[in-house]
Amino acid sequence: MDLIPAPLGSVRLPDRDFPLDRATTLTAPPALAGAERWLRSALTAATGLPLTPGRPGEGIELVHDEALAGEAYRLSVRPGRAVITAGGPAGALWGAQTLRRLLGPDAYRRAPLRAGGWVLPGTDIEDAPRFRWRGALLDVARHFLPKADVLRFVDQLSTHKLNVLHLHLTDDQGWRVEIKRYPRLTERASWRERSMVGYRAGRRRDDRPHGGFYTQDDLREIVAYAAERAVTVVPEIDLPGHTQAAVAAYPELGNADVVDTAALGVWTDWGVSHNVLNPSEATLRFFEGVLEEVLEVFPSEFIHLGGDECPKEQWKESPAAQARIRELGLANEDELQSHLIRHFDRWLADRGRRLIGWDEILEGWPTAAAPPAGAAVPAAERPGAGWCSRAAVSSWRGFGGGIAAARAGHDVVMCPEQHVYLDHRQADGPDEPIPVGFVRTLEDVYRFEPVPAELDEAAARRVIGTQANLWSEFMDSARDIDYRAFPRLAAFAEVAWSALPADPAARDFAGFERRMASHLEVLDALGVEYRPAGGPHPWQRWPGVAGRPIDGPPPAV
Repeated sequence: MDLIPAPLGSVRLPDRDFPLDRATTLTAPPALAGAERWLRSALTAATGLPLTPGRPGEGIELVHDEALAGEAYRLSVRPGRAVITAGGPAGALWGAQTLRRLLGPDAYRRAPLRAGGWVLPGTDIEDAPRFRWRGALLDVARHFLPKADVLRFVDQLSTHKLNVLHLHLTDDQGWRVEIKRYPRLTERASWRERSMVGYRAGRRRDDRPHGGFYTQDDLREIVAYAAERAVTVVPEIDLPGHTQAAVAAYPELGNADVVDTAALGVWTDWGVSHNVLNPSEATLRFFEGVLEEVLEVFPSEFIHLGGDECPKEQWKESPAAQARIRELGLANEDELQSHLIRHFDRWLADRGRRLIGWDEILEGWPTAAAPPAGAAVPAAERPGAGWCSRAAVSSWRGFGGGIAAARAGHDVVMCPEQHVYLDHRQADGPDEPIPVGFVRTLEDVYRFEPVPAELDEAAARRVIGTQANLWSEFMDSARDIDYRAFPRLAAFAEVAWSALPADPAARDFAGFERRMASHLEVLDALGVEYRPAGGPHPWQRWPGVAGRPIDGPPPAV
């Protein structure tokens, strides 16, 4: 059984196969009705079998066992009987995904290719994930992705038992979420006049307006669709940097005492704009209004507020920002940024949510350690520098930020740029489209280990998961995303889910490659335009478009 990600344990029982036919039923208790609904929809489309509801003890049955962890499941197939026993709705969905995979690649098609011959192989499988956060970031700010393509990406995540979609909704180059009280965020900030083509060294632009946004109902649909597939959508609203699009729509948000913010447009370059938010109370109130509407749409525990790559030049030159630093009793601009982040940390905590941000959020942060995960924070501890935060950290600049955060008691999602930024190039050849960053092959991703060896046991438990990131400066369509994501995202999924050896060198990559050969047939059936092992197809190349490749192996940081 060529399962990806690999389960904890599996036994093939060759004389216990279960042929499916039109009399085969599918049954589940109310607690697992979502997984039952999804499985019936997927299998009926592919097989043409009705899979009508039956009685407990026959056909395909989903069973709830509270003794199992919520994402754990067992799958047992015998003649005339297949049972998925799950600890909760998510576990039932993952078991259903595995059952679908046992039926072969054609089970992933949307219409039946044959009238019969559907057989579940006799097996016993026991499975549960290693990490509770198994994510992928999708950047829809640099290049907007239509809603249908986002839903398709959700299906790809769920197929691989990835359970977090980090949706990067705002940046200098575009604002993608409807905020009803601030309509200019979508009227003005959701589109730009043109885009760079490739890296700036190539000096190419397409001179074509680009834009789009999701209505709140669009986003509610994405959230509900993902939840049915055991995927949580975590929104990212960037601040205080990466905000030129917002400033272009509402110039009063910028540092108008040092730059003519009324003349700013949505940024048409890639990279990091120096036009950042001003640190006034009015700006805080504005973004509280933004987040009030975001919280109504996204029920996730975590809300990502960026906090990264905030240039400080305008604050250094701004009399208003310098007065703000003195008013708050802060030492410098780094502490000013920390003040803004900590404000929203408290604000989200007061509403039962948790802030997560890139590893820069801890710069200028109070040194008091965070309480244990899940612990209540007394109200008396909240004001001022003594605030004991439950903010989590996305460690992107390497492992160092995550190591420091874990040792300080913060939960950490490991997503180091040097290893799991899947917009980075997959090979060193001349045909690689818009080559960016370090070469990260399929094997490199498979040998990525999210938990640094230098963490002690207590700090290692703070690594709640890992995430692969797809930044879209050089991906303007779902086809481009497919190419850069796959098949590497399948390798990453196994890293995030499976009980692999902690020593990357000890992992059986040859065995994974063998399983991947079969898994590519699944990707073909799903219509995923992955990168072939031998290099890109002619239509996957971008000849002559400048990239930004980095030579050599990634640094250990």
